[in-house]
Amino acid sequence: MSNAFGLVVAAVGMAFVLAGLAGKGRASRPFARARAQRARARRYPKALLRSADMAIAAARRRAGAGEPAIVRTDDVMDLAREHFGYPHPSRSDAAAALRRRYASGGCERDCVTDAYDLSRW
Repeated sequence: MSNAFGLVVAAVGMAFVLAGLAGKGRASRPFARARAQRARARRYPKALLRSADMAIAAARRRAGAGEPAIVRTDDVMDLAREHFGYPHPSRSDAAAALRRRYASGGCERDCVTDAYDLSRW
């Protein structure tokens, strides 16, 4: 009895393997480049805001006692590139994210930024 049961289990297993090979291991839903690009574009503003938060926190850690934290737009762009994988973040988008976090994070009292200097662009 157990010998016949083992053969049935092996046969079912081989059927699954053959079905997998016949399907060539492809996903049932093909990769949709447009859907991936839309998702990436949807996440871009959030990633820039998070990059601005990280840049502000890093600048505050680097600043000495009694010194202002210097937060640069380039820092935000570098973090967006290195941490979030956006190869070419826009300087104006990074500056806008930094200005938004600068205002909402109470950075006026202990930070200095170039995000308001529009002559650099």
